[in-house]
Amino acid sequence: MVATPIGHMGDISARALEVLQSVDCIAAEDTRRTLSLLRHFGIQTRCIACHDHNEKNAAKGLIKLLSEGKNIALVSDAGTPLISDPGFILVRDAINRVDIHVVPIPGPCAAIAALSAAGMPTRKFVFEGFLPAKQAERQRYLSTFQQERRTLVFYESSHRIIALFDDLLEQFGAQRRAALAKEITKLHETFKVGELQQIADWLGEQEVHCKGEFVVILEGASQESDDADRIEARRVLAALLTELSVKKASKVAAQIVNLNKNELYQLALELR
Repeated sequence: MVATPIGHMGDISARALEVLQSVDCIAAEDTRRTLSLLRHFGIQTRCIACHDHNEKNAAKGLIKLLSEGKNIALVSDAGTPLISDPGFILVRDAINRVDIHVVPIPGPCAAIAALSAAGMPTRKFVFEGFLPAKQAERQRYLSTFQQERRTLVFYESSHRIIALFDDLLEQFGAQRRAALAKEITKLHETFKVGELQQIADWLGEQEVHCKGEFVVILEGASQESDDADRIEARRVLAALLTELSVKKASKVAAQIVNLNKNELYQLALELR
């Protein structure tokens, strides 16, 4: 299990290079990307494809090679294998064989790299990887974390980063603290830390801000902030309800206080 750079080639370890050079073959998520990495370091080890669409069948062939005494390195396109990447089936099957040893060669991981530099609590955190692509499903999924006190870590692509922040704003409120890590270790590496609304505004300023690969980190809920938010929400809703409907008041309040729209809607019904 060999971790490879997530951007900067200098992040690869000497041990990783030694393993990639010495194994009989490399199981790669995308052989083209891995061959590019190998060429950069002058390594000529052959590659075998092992990705989401063929892993079940590929694992059988790889297990056979391992059982014959061959040594195989598993790599993903970037970072640590299995972290939102293929490889679970192969590793599980290998572990179930007494004659095969699974050895991790640690190194880069986008989630950990982002978390270490985001200024968010790291004592406890939850890594959720990529969220559902469809908005309704994604919002339902996010709603299960409204009372989560641990720091939340997500991956997102350039295609859905704006939609994700729209959903985060609706579910967690404009003032929840967050961090956005873009293109970690690459030329245009950027960290934005602040309230959700501030980061969402930054994303909307220029199209280029939405280009690249992202790690999104969300601070967990706290009992103290929950209580204070509800007090403030009741005050804001009471004022808005003198002029607006319950639905409109809860929507406007969601842009002001650190609670999601559904919660505010229920509070508005109580106050009405």
